[in-house]
Amino acid sequence: MAKSNERKLIVGLDIGTSKVCALVGEILANGELSIVGVGNHASRGMDKGGVNDLDSIVRCVQRAVQEAELMADCQIASVYLGISGRHIKCQNENGMVSINGEEVTQEDVDNVIHTAKSIPISDERRLLHVLPQEFSIDCQEDIKSPIGMNGMRMEAKVHLITCANDMARNIEKVVERCDLRVESLIFSALAASDAALTEDEKELGVCVVDMGGGTIDMVVYANGAIRHTAVIPVAGNQVTSDIAKIFRTPLNHAEEIKVQYACAQRQLVNMQDTIEVASVGGRQARTMSRHTLAEVVEPRYHELFELIHEELKGSGLADQIAAGVVLTGGTAKIEGAIELAEDIFQMPVRLGQPQEVKGLYDYVSDPSYANAVGLLHYGMDDVLGNTRERTGTEKVASLWSTILGWFKGEF
Repeated sequence: MAKSNERKLIVGLDIGTSKVCALVGEILANGELSIVGVGNHASRGMDKGGVNDLDSIVRCVQRAVQEAELMADCQIASVYLGISGRHIKCQNENGMVSINGEEVTQEDVDNVIHTAKSIPISDERRLLHVLPQEFSIDCQEDIKSPIGMNGMRMEAKVHLITCANDMARNIEKVVERCDLRVESLIFSALAASDAALTEDEKELGVCVVDMGGGTIDMVVYANGAIRHTAVIPVAGNQVTSDIAKIFRTPLNHAEEIKVQYACAQRQLVNMQDTIEVASVGGRQARTMSRHTLAEVVEPRYHELFELIHEELKGSGLADQIAAGVVLTGGTAKIEGAIELAEDIFQMPVRLGQPQEVKGLYDYVSDPSYANAVGLLHYGMDDVLGNTRERTGTEKVASLWSTILGWFKGEF
């Protein structure tokens, strides 16, 4: 949360391998979300979702936060923080409680979800999310909301997402070194799906693929609920590295070339198009064919999409995603990526952009901002009490944390 008079401000912080993004959102009187501050800085000190240079990434976060504060005219005190990395794991679990013929209450729902998530978790791991899928009462199955219904026994199916405790602690430490508090830690692809998907897509079944610099994060919806999550520890930086090595150019120039000129399908590139490539060691820049660049990029994108396809098939849900695949993240933006993905997945693919936000929408109407905007959606639900996954005492703790945050902002 951010301090600024009477405004209800929330902050999403996406610390990626390639970029740090801080977004300040204001909750309007009508319950809508307005972007009022944006801060970006190139990321140094992160690799595949994990911290590998604490001091470097702290400086990057500080600069992104300062930029967002300046634009929003506020002082940021706490953030909703995204997390990724190959340490993210998921599992589906069941829970059951007796209701003895009575009407189902919210307390019953909280109890059955608590039962479902009460599985032994090692000290090395942390429970990030408990996401209800559906309920059943006696012989009636696939119930979305059981409150008010009668029966003898109620069961719940939930999707659990866990992370390595040390990895989570390290990224939290980055935020704390910036004199900020972490309100909540949220799996990045979950945030991206919240920003980029429609309710119809969730009901039909859809796979969200967030293609960042260090990782590819996936969330699979079927019948309106999350059934599978995964992280693939390779992504856009592999493409940049290939360009740098083959064209013998510095990594920062290779990244610029990828963003501005790369194409994932060589047949889409005119053979006559050329690009200027910077050399290393002070040598003179060279002119290269853009078609040659596509010949370097296409095989790597083909490999990335094949890894995604294998993960999707391995989940057993490939035939349940009628709405196809939604790509988010900066790596998904290059020309030809959508067409190549459709060829490999053999299903509809679209580019996912943040939805349902006002204010500085032009700044964030880009697939690379889906994570950060989704973090704001989570924060808004938290502040307004529309908790989507917490139950029982956790709700009370969240409410008390919010009240304390407001008081600290006022005094």
